[in-house]
Amino acid sequence: MAIPIVMGGFGPPTTTHSRALKLIGERLEGAEVRYVWNVMDLGHKAEEVLGMVERGDLALGYMTTSYLTARVPELELLDLPYLFQNHEQGRAAMDGPLGRWLSELIEKRIPAYRVLGWFENGFRHYSTKVRPIRSPADMKGLRVRCLPSRIHQRTHELLGAVACVMDLKPGIEAMKTGEVDTQENPLANTVDYGAHQLHRYHTLTGHMYLSRAILVHRATMEAWPSALQEALIESVKAAVPFQRDLAGKEEQLARKAIVEAGGEIVELTAEQRGAFVRAIQPLHDEARARFSEGFSLLGT
Repeated sequence: MAIPIVMGGFGPPTTTHSRALKLIGERLEGAEVRYVWNVMDLGHKAEEVLGMVERGDLALGYMTTSYLTARVPELELLDLPYLFQNHEQGRAAMDGPLGRWLSELIEKRIPAYRVLGWFENGFRHYSTKVRPIRSPADMKGLRVRCLPSRIHQRTHELLGAVACVMDLKPGIEAMKTGEVDTQENPLANTVDYGAHQLHRYHTLTGHMYLSRAILVHRATMEAWPSALQEALIESVKAAVPFQRDLAGKEEQLARKAIVEAGGEIVELTAEQRGAFVRAIQPLHDEARARFSEGFSLLGT
């Protein structure tokens, strides 16, 4: 008899993360896999994926690490702006000692979880309907929808903006009503969530590189035959580079979609980018004192 497995997330089946879940499920022989592509379609908040995995309602799900910082403060390290210079650095860190250290901390603080790997959420950029952003001065007074992380809030405040902490669905609604006028996301997310239809100006600040933890309900997984457990582990290993490769391609498609929707893409010069880096330097100084072990594992 096939073993039932429910996997879920918070995006349509076309996203890179959903397609990676499909790859994982297709590789599990002896399992009957059901997908809950977008928990928000069922009336949940995106962040509820965490609780659904923790309770076992989902056997496997993914979530941006910023949503776990209240329970695992060391994850704030990953929220630091301008921590990584490029995708290669970020991926190497998450697949190496830093990622293993953080996985162990998550599992220690939340024993219901197994962390099997890290999907890529990518570099985040600002979009707004107010004005082009070319310097921290251009951020002054902008109301930015942001994730529930102290580092995210402090980043926007240091840049002169007003941080508005909101889950994804209410954040999208707030952009439509004008309650917030700015958001930050990888370009693919900006398009997937429809923000490119609301915002004219898109600045490639690349201010944060975020990952999404691939979380499994430990008790559910450990009740499976060992062969199925190993198959899941190997399937996730295959899905991670698959998702990251898709993400790179989706970023280029999203950029095209933004331009076709009438958006303007602003690319920063090295000098302009340096102004953003200097503005958020206090966060790095503080984090080095708080997370010295994590910094030693960065490999940058």
